[in-house]
Amino acid sequence: MPRSCTTLTLDDAKRMLQAGEAAAASIGIAYNIAVVDAGGNLLAFVRQDGALIGSIDLAIGKAVTARIFDKPTSLLAELAQPGAPLFGIQETNSGQVVIFGGGIPVISDGVIVGAVGASAGTVEQDIAVAEAAVAAISRQYRSSASRDGSTTHPS
Repeated sequence: MPRSCTTLTLDDAKRMLQAGEAAAASIGIAYNIAVVDAGGNLLAFVRQDGALIGSIDLAIGKAVTARIFDKPTSLLAELAQPGAPLFGIQETNSGQVVIFGGGIPVISDGVIVGAVGASAGTVEQDIAVAEAAVAAISRQYRSSASRDGSTTHPS
């Protein structure tokens, strides 16, 4: 029997990047923002003019980390402190796990369909930019459903 998988689309990712860029502009910092699909693969990326080169891999890493662990990277940061249950998690996955805020999974009908990562400012600013990106999709598809009744876009 064929199986289907709900994931972010390129159009979704473009809307998310646009919202993230607007949030970054309101902060006054050039940002790197990445969106990954349900499989954790890069779907779209933007590096605003003047954004930190060192934050390119961090933005992508935050998005991937949020997807492969299905948790915001800010929560992983708390859980990865010395003495906490996930201490050392950043050493897994060939050291590609990013354990500070700015990566957020995107959820539709209880299923993770992708994630976003943002990097260039403080952790709090990175979280705000990522949250703005997720909110753009949440608003757009809050009540959207396909003809067969299953949600095909994030809600």
